[in-house]
Amino acid sequence: MKARVKWVDGMMFVGESGSGHAVVMDGAPEAGGRNLGVRPMEMLLLGMGGCTAFDVVLILKRGREPITDCVVEIEAERAETEPKVFTRIHVHYVVTGYGLDPAKVARAIELSATKYCSASVMLGATAEITHDFELREAGAGAGEAAS
Repeated sequence: MKARVKWVDGMMFVGESGSGHAVVMDGAPEAGGRNLGVRPMEMLLLGMGGCTAFDVVLILKRGREPITDCVVEIEAERAETEPKVFTRIHVHYVVTGYGLDPAKVARAIELSATKYCSASVMLGATAEITHDFELREAGAGAGEAAS
């Protein structure tokens, strides 16, 4: 796997993936950036969220669970001093489908966290990572959650 990051100006960079995709990263104004892109540390959380969402959806689909949506919400805390690594990360999954089996969803999340999601395993070396989830029935109105 390869990646390339090129400085544009100020504190803005363009990251290019080996698969040919690009993303703009920029710093906060107080760090000399212009807030025109995602912060690099936010990219780490986005990568972890994408990695685990990919796993959970794939595991549930392979298990023939009738999943229609998966949203991963992540909150993280960082160390006060340099290097300001993530120290706590909480991952909340909102999984929607038709009569999803809560045990299968929990198992998919556990497998992602402990076996398949490389990003979670790496970030778990410095951060305490916790997970929870809620199930929503497909077709239910907004705010109606199934448990």
